[in-house]
Amino acid sequence: MALRKFAIASALVLMASAAAPARASADWLFTPYIGMNWGGTAGFTDSLGDFEDKFEQRMNFGASLSWMGAGALGFEVDFGYSPNFFENTTGDSNFQVGDSNVTTLMANLKVGAPFGGQHGGGIRPYASGGLGLIKSRIDDPDQLFDVSSNDWGLNVGGGVAGFFSDNLGVQGDVRYFRSLQDNEPDNEFDVALGSFSFWRGTVGVVFRF
Repeated sequence: MALRKFAIASALVLMASAAAPARASADWLFTPYIGMNWGGTAGFTDSLGDFEDKFEQRMNFGASLSWMGAGALGFEVDFGYSPNFFENTTGDSNFQVGDSNVTTLMANLKVGAPFGGQHGGGIRPYASGGLGLIKSRIDDPDQLFDVSSNDWGLNVGGGVAGFFSDNLGVQGDVRYFRSLQDNEPDNEFDVALGSFSFWRGTVGVVFRF
C-alpha cells in the first residue's frame, strides 16, 4: 500500500514538473570592444592656471563583463582605456602635451530585455549607469609639469546587443562619462559634478555563456 502511494506521488510530481514552464536562465556576457571618444572637456587649475579646451576624437578600447538575470535587471563591470587622449587639441589654446591617457573602471546597474528569448538569435536593448574610477595622466613634453589624477566618476548610456546564435553576437554602445569632486574636502562630504567629461561610442563582439 505504501509502495503504491509512493509510486502515485512520484508520478504526479513528474507530471507537474513536465507541465511547468522552463525557467529562463541567467546570462553572462563578455564584450571586448573598440571605439571613439568625442566631446571631451577638462579644466586644469594647478600650475597651468585656468585652462579649458576641447579634445579631438580619440580611439579607445576595453571590455565589459555583464550578468543579466532571468528578468530585466543585471550588473556590469566596464574597463576602458584611451591612449593619447589629450593630444592635438582643437580649441583656441596652444596647450601641447606629451604622452597622455585616460582609464575608466565602472560598476554599473544594467537594465535590458531579450527580445527573441535568451537562446539563439535575438536582440537585447539595454540601459546602463553607475559609478567608478576615472584616471587621467598627462606628461609635459618640456618636463615642466606632469598631471596625474584619480577621480571618482559616473557614466550613463545604453545600446543594443544582437545575437546570431546562443553564444555569439555584436553590440553597439554609447555613453557619457563625467568626473565627480568633493566641494568640501575639509568639512562635510559634498559631492558635485567635476570639470572633466567626454562621450564614448563602441562596437564589440559579445560572448554569451
